[in-house]
Amino acid sequence: MIAPDDRDTGTDGIDEGKRLVRLGGDKGLSLSQQLVERLQRLSWRTPIHGLRLKGRYPLKLIAVPDDPFLGDLKRGAALLEGSITVAGETRTIAGLNLAKPDFSKRFGDYIHSAAWLRDLSSVATRAQAAPIAEALTRAWMSAHAETVAEPAWRADHWGRRITAWTAHAPLILSSTDLVYRSLVLNTLARGARHLDRCADKVPPGAPRIAAWCGVITAGLLIPAGDVRRKMGEAGLMRAIDASVFGDGGSVARSPAAQLDIIMLLTALREAYAARRLEPPVRLGTTIDAMVPALLGVCHADKGLSSWQGGGPVPGSVVEQVIAATGVRARPLRQARDWGYQRLAAGQSVVVVDAAPPPVARLVEAGCGSTLAFELSDGPHRLIVNCGGARTISAQVPTALAEGLRTTAAHSTLVVGDSNSTAVHSDGTLGRGVGEVELSRQESDTSSRIEASHDGYAKRFGFLHRRQLVLSSDGRDLRGEDMLLPVGRKRKVAMTPFAIRFHLGMGVEVSPTADGQAALLRLPGAGLWQFRCRGGALAVEDSLWVDGEGRPQATQQLIVTGEAPAGGANVSWALKRAN
Repeated sequence: MIAPDDRDTGTDGIDEGKRLVRLGGDKGLSLSQQLVERLQRLSWRTPIHGLRLKGRYPLKLIAVPDDPFLGDLKRGAALLEGSITVAGETRTIAGLNLAKPDFSKRFGDYIHSAAWLRDLSSVATRAQAAPIAEALTRAWMSAHAETVAEPAWRADHWGRRITAWTAHAPLILSSTDLVYRSLVLNTLARGARHLDRCADKVPPGAPRIAAWCGVITAGLLIPAGDVRRKMGEAGLMRAIDASVFGDGGSVARSPAAQLDIIMLLTALREAYAARRLEPPVRLGTTIDAMVPALLGVCHADKGLSSWQGGGPVPGSVVEQVIAATGVRARPLRQARDWGYQRLAAGQSVVVVDAAPPPVARLVEAGCGSTLAFELSDGPHRLIVNCGGARTISAQVPTALAEGLRTTAAHSTLVVGDSNSTAVHSDGTLGRGVGEVELSRQESDTSSRIEASHDGYAKRFGFLHRRQLVLSSDGRDLRGEDMLLPVGRKRKVAMTPFAIRFHLGMGVEVSPTADGQAALLRLPGAGLWQFRCRGGALAVEDSLWVDGEGRPQATQQLIVTGEAPAGGANVSWALKRAN
C-alpha cells in the first residue's frame, strides 16, 4: 500500500534542457541473436530437451490462489454459448481445430495463454463453467501437450497459462476422470520445467515478466518447488530491472503493457498469499511505482490514452485493476524515462509523448508518435490519437491497422508526409527520433512544456519543436509548432508539413469563414474554439479505435504549410468557450 506522496508537488521536475536519448533504439535483433533464438526453438524438439521435461508427477496443487481481476463479460457470455470471440473474430468451441489453426495471432494468444478462463469464471458458476473449461483444456492438450513448439510452448504463454490454470484449477480439475486430471497436472509440471530453461531468453517487458511469474507460481503451488521458487524470484528481479524504468514505466512505453505487467505482478502476489508467504519486497515496490505511472496516462474518465498501439482501455477496467493492487497514489506528472508528460487543471487533462520511441526489439506495433498529445475535457476526449494498432478488430484490413502506427495517425506535426520514426511491417520501429530535448515549467497561472525531436533532421534538415501551455483553470491550451533548421545541409525547395489534431468521438466541427478557426462542440454541450496562425486550416475525415477495438468515424483538423530553408512557425490555441 502506498499513500499519496510528493509526486504531484514538483519534486519530480525535469531539468531545463534535459535530453532523452534512444539508445540502440532502431536496431532489432542482430543476425547472431536471431540464429541463437532459432536454434533454441529447434532444440525444443530434440530428445535432450524432452528428457529435461521429465520428472516427478505432481498428484495435486498445494493451494489455489484467487484471481483478483474480473474478466471480459461479453467474451465470457460467448463462451457460455459455445463460442470464442476475440476482437471481432469468432470460432465455435466445437469446431475449433487447434492442431491446424486458421485463426489470427491475437486469437491464438487468447487461447494459448488461457486468458479465457478468467472471462468464463466471471459470468458462470463452477457447475456451468467446468464442462466448458474442461473441453477447451482437453482440446489444447490433445493438440499441444506432447509437441513442444511455438506458439503454444512460447515461454510467456506458458507463464500466463500456469497463472491461469492454477487460479482456476477448480474449473479444469473438477473432472472425475483421473487420467485427465493426471494429464493436466503432468502437463503443468512439464511446462514449468520448460520455463526453467527458457524464461530468461524472452524479450524484456511483459513477456519476460509473464514467464518468470509462471516459474514462481509453479514453485509455490507444485509440491517440492522451493528451489524453483528461489530461482524464479532471482529471475523476476532481473526481468524487472530490464523491463521497468526507475520511474515505474514499462520499457515498451505502452500503457497497455504497463497495465499488463501490473496485473501479472498483482496476480503473482495472490499466489504467495495462497501459501501464506511474504512476497519479495521488490514485488510490492515495483507495483507501487508502476501504478502512478499508469495513472499519469489516464484521462479524467479514468481510461487510458492511446499510445504505442494500445487503445483507450475503459476507466472501469483500469479502476478495477488499481483497486486490486491496493495502491493509492496520484498520477505521475513528469516521467523521465517512461516519457509521458501530464498537464492537468480544472476539468482538462493533457497527455504528451515527450520521449524517444521504444527500442525496436521491445515493442510490437510500435508507433511514430513523438510529441503527439491528447486532450480531454472532463469525461469527453477532445483531441486524441487514432490508436488501436494492436487492439483493432480482426475484420479491419491490415493496411489500415498498419496506418494506425504512422505519425499521421497521431496529433502532432508531420513533415513531408513522412513518419518521424520509421515504421516496419514486422511491428518494430526503425530509424528516426534518436533524441528529445525537454523542459517543463510550472507557475501560478499555467503549466508549460517545451520539447523538440530530431526525427526529421537527417532527411529534411529540421528539428520539430513543440510548446504547450495549459492555463491554471484548464480552459486554455496554447501551442506552438516550429521547424528549426539544423545541420549544414540546406534545402532550396519548400518542404510541406501538416499539423494534425484528431478529434474525439462525437466532437462536431464548424469551421469559420476566415479559414483560420473552428468551433468544436462536445457531446455534453461543451464548446471549444480552435484558432491557428501560420498555416491553412482544413477539416478532414479521420477515425478513432474505441475500447473494444472498433474503428469509429471521426474528423480531424489539419493545419498545412510549407517551410523554407529557414524554418517555419505555427501557433494555435484551444480555448473553452462556455
